[in-house]
Amino acid sequence: MLYSEKQITLDDALEHGLTEEEYQKIQEYLGRVPTVTELGIYSGMWSEHCSYKNSILLLKTLPSESPDSLARAGEENAGALDIGEGLAVVFKIESHNHPSAIEPYQGAATGVGGIMRDIFTMGARPICSLNSLRFGPPDEKRNQYLLKRAVAGIGDYGNSLGIAVAGGELFFDPTFSRNCLVNAMTVGIVPHQGIARARADGPGNPVFYVGATTGRDGIHGASFASRDLSQESEEKRSAVQVGDPFMEKLLLEASLELIGTGAIIGIQDMGAAGLSCSTSEMSAKSETGMNIDLDLVPLREEGMNAYEIMLSESQERMLVVGKPGREQEIIDIFQKWDLHAVQIGEVNEDGMLRVKREGKLCAEVPAESLVLGGGAPRYRRETRKPAYIDELASISDDTIPEVSGKTELSRAFLDLIKRPNLASKRPVYEQYDTEVGLVRVHGPGGDGGVVRIPGTDRGLSVSTDCNSRFVYLNPRQGTQIAVCESARNVAVTGARPLGITNCLNFGNPYIPENYYMFSEAIGGMSDACRAFNIPVTGGNVSFYNESQDGPVLPTPTIGMVGLVPDLNLAVSPVFAGEGSLIALLGDFRPSAGGSEYQNMQTGKIQGSPPAIDLDQEKRLCEALFDGAGQKLFLGARDVSLGGLAFALFRSLYDPYRQAAVGFKLEHGIRSSLGQGRRTDLFWFSETTGCALINLAPESRNALESLAKKYDLPVQILGQIDSGKSMDLLDFQVSMDEAAVAFETGLTSYFEE
Repeated sequence: MLYSEKQITLDDALEHGLTEEEYQKIQEYLGRVPTVTELGIYSGMWSEHCSYKNSILLLKTLPSESPDSLARAGEENAGALDIGEGLAVVFKIESHNHPSAIEPYQGAATGVGGIMRDIFTMGARPICSLNSLRFGPPDEKRNQYLLKRAVAGIGDYGNSLGIAVAGGELFFDPTFSRNCLVNAMTVGIVPHQGIARARADGPGNPVFYVGATTGRDGIHGASFASRDLSQESEEKRSAVQVGDPFMEKLLLEASLELIGTGAIIGIQDMGAAGLSCSTSEMSAKSETGMNIDLDLVPLREEGMNAYEIMLSESQERMLVVGKPGREQEIIDIFQKWDLHAVQIGEVNEDGMLRVKREGKLCAEVPAESLVLGGGAPRYRRETRKPAYIDELASISDDTIPEVSGKTELSRAFLDLIKRPNLASKRPVYEQYDTEVGLVRVHGPGGDGGVVRIPGTDRGLSVSTDCNSRFVYLNPRQGTQIAVCESARNVAVTGARPLGITNCLNFGNPYIPENYYMFSEAIGGMSDACRAFNIPVTGGNVSFYNESQDGPVLPTPTIGMVGLVPDLNLAVSPVFAGEGSLIALLGDFRPSAGGSEYQNMQTGKIQGSPPAIDLDQEKRLCEALFDGAGQKLFLGARDVSLGGLAFALFRSLYDPYRQAAVGFKLEHGIRSSLGQGRRTDLFWFSETTGCALINLAPESRNALESLAKKYDLPVQILGQIDSGKSMDLLDFQVSMDEAAVAFETGLTSYFEE
């Protein structure tokens, strides 16, 4: 006999974020009115955060397989790709935006913890992490608070856990003032035979709760992340989880040890929607069910009812399905690590999730009806192209006030590079441990971070990228640019791009203009990934990044992983060597639309993003990988945010040594590349499809041959010298003065 504390009504369902249609569907699945606990389970599992109900039909159009694929998107906790020698790379990126906007320290920290668990529940040992952050202008006190506390949360959790940060990005715009974005990515390594699955095979097999205790923190976290932020939602601090990185470290080691014994059938993190999610998803995947007794769940608060226990998102917990006869082995491993391991139920064969509390049956639900790909609803919402897109596209670069003259151009450059979006992110990444684990080859400060694959002479190059302004101006083209930039950022390190994960940050999907942006972004991502023949291995959709001030800039963050086949061939992002040359490889087509320079000069985002040629982008990455393999490059760097002059400065300046070399541009470069462009727009506009190459003079012919092989333009820009200035002929900049501007752009915002 089912037990319910009250008679459920449509108003209760609406209060839980369900629609009338969805409430009726639940009653059809159950053949009756749901209990309180069942309503809570459905509300969590059918929330946008868990069910992807407004995005899954579009996500299914993305390429999800390649010859390297070992786990398709959505099949497991994270994507897995073959990297040779019997090893796989496991990686994923997810958002923790809404919790971070309310309680930035715990929101960001638990975002890191959650994505770590997705990796090690697959049997992979995390070797590095990245993050992609968006905040409002840092000169506003509230934004400073959110930024500093979120960075502290990321640093404290990751450092305590002992996972190196390999890279990331930080971007500012007023639309992120009420809705900051905190996207966390983790990368791990696992032998093929060690990959664990999130399954619940075998009726009668024991189901174990392992890890930390369950409290009331995080209840309704999934549904909270599926609504616009408002004053009311900001008061729901119970929806924000609290993390313990030291507990997570114990859980990591215990889980990997357990997986290594072969004593389990499956394992899954209790993430969004907590125990509701792990029990139903593991069951549905195996076409089984579970009988769960909540009286056996380790609790840290008194008086918790079935609803609260099933919906709690307390951190550092897992659900494990063990092999019969090996129960004590599972318990012993977790007890050794001073963690709970309690059998709370068993797998059944009828596909029902049954939940008991204090001897009463509180829920009896078909597991399949709860999950993505099963009975969870799926919608394709109305789209409407925002009117502003065509209006802004008609505004030419010439509307930007012109800067001319050597002194004025030099001053404009210094003003540009100290802007928060371009300035050194040292105040951020110095709070992260980049050395732990001894995997760092190239850490934060370059284009792509490079880490060593333990026990081999090979490496992984990793990057997170997205120019939100470009996506705002043209969502399809802007997302193509994001994928291509992430590919270039790993290619310039000497890596072959393998695949991407994504974190899709958009506004309310029920607003047609927002859904248009999302739909077009998916199309652009598909275009670019198919051009590169790389898969989307999984990721996260974060809708409802919106307040009464409107939506955030649309931000489809791309997390890219590439393989460096030999770390002796890894290419440095820092150029050096007096007398060496700097060349521009690729088709230089700068546009001021959506650029940092345009925003500095006008305070607006308008025009069109730089043109992009997907075939040429692929050829450029192939050329960069080929050239690295020939040891042709002394260094390489992408040209993107900030434009050509900024890319040259970043190449000449070593952020670790805080030292720089000089450079002198060859005469005639402006006339050959400029094509009549204004001087300021030539140097400060932004482009796609280009990379700077540092090479020895005797390698000039070889570079030209490489460019011809891949049908790419190439131009020698000039020579590195022993001076202390960057001489671009149109203007000169003291490297010491530029370094001060670059290094101090963000520091004041992190001072107490």
